[in-house]
Amino acid sequence: MRFLVTGTAGFIGFHLAQRLLREGHQVVGIDNFSTYYDPQLKEDRNTILETYPAFSVERLSLENAPALNAAWKRHQPDVVVHLAAQAGVRYSIEHPQAYISSNIVGTFNVLEAARQHGVKHLLAASTSSAYGANLEMPFRETDKAVHPMTLYAATKSATELMAHSYAHLFGVPTTFFRFFTVYGPWGRPDMALFKFANAMLKDDPIEVYGEGRMSRDFTYVDDLVEAITRLVLVIPSERPPVEGDTLSPVAPFRLVNIGGGKPSPLMDYIEELEKALGKPAIKTFLPMQDGDVPNTTASPALLQRLTGYKPETPIGVGVPAFVDWFRQRYDL
Repeated sequence: MRFLVTGTAGFIGFHLAQRLLREGHQVVGIDNFSTYYDPQLKEDRNTILETYPAFSVERLSLENAPALNAAWKRHQPDVVVHLAAQAGVRYSIEHPQAYISSNIVGTFNVLEAARQHGVKHLLAASTSSAYGANLEMPFRETDKAVHPMTLYAATKSATELMAHSYAHLFGVPTTFFRFFTVYGPWGRPDMALFKFANAMLKDDPIEVYGEGRMSRDFTYVDDLVEAITRLVLVIPSERPPVEGDTLSPVAPFRLVNIGGGKPSPLMDYIEELEKALGKPAIKTFLPMQDGDVPNTTASPALLQRLTGYKPETPIGVGVPAFVDWFRQRYDL
């Protein structure tokens, strides 16, 4: 198939594009190579993807609707996976405009292009942050998600609603997935695992928020990609609903968690990193940050019913895999 993947120079987009290329698909990437974090990391991911003859990249911002439409028309994708976004929960507190431009306007332009040019299946990334102040665990897709804790979460929730309206009005088959704390090789430098490893290897202290009492449903990136590739074939307009489904009664639209449902305490995550690096962390315990939640746990039931799969990689496997990449990347 011909895939258009937004954000291929990013962490998840890179892994997904590589998986699709290995399976023999054609992939066109769209990325603006923003300077939110080290652009060289993005260039190096892109260089790997460009070793595949079936890959090409369009260097443009999704906010540029004419450029996006021109690229879409040139490549005529069968399937679109929209992953590009302004990431980072804490960054949204100080730079809210970036989230409106990238997440709201950029996603609107993707929806408009899908309406104008047609697509067999549009898939797009949302976040577990959409559950906001919900306290009941595990988070189920049918739970109300109306109390976002940050503008980042609010923009991602808004894109879910926007996409549903386009699915209803224009018949665009759409699947949104909510990610749960994705980690692994080629991860972002602003993510905890990357920051912790970098500090520990320099014998610097690591900042442990929430006094270390938080837990997260950590999702290894290969598991996430496996789930996405399976969901590509689960087109909302082609199957009847299953138990606990979020398939809209008025649109070919579905919302799916991608998480394993097995949260790990933050301190266990750090302990696995200490074992993989072979040295203890110097820990500075700090209060919870604005916009953070103490715990996240996904219900993987719907994903499992739709695809026969759920993320299973434990942190005892995923964290050492990240460390192996990190050491090789930075010659440590």
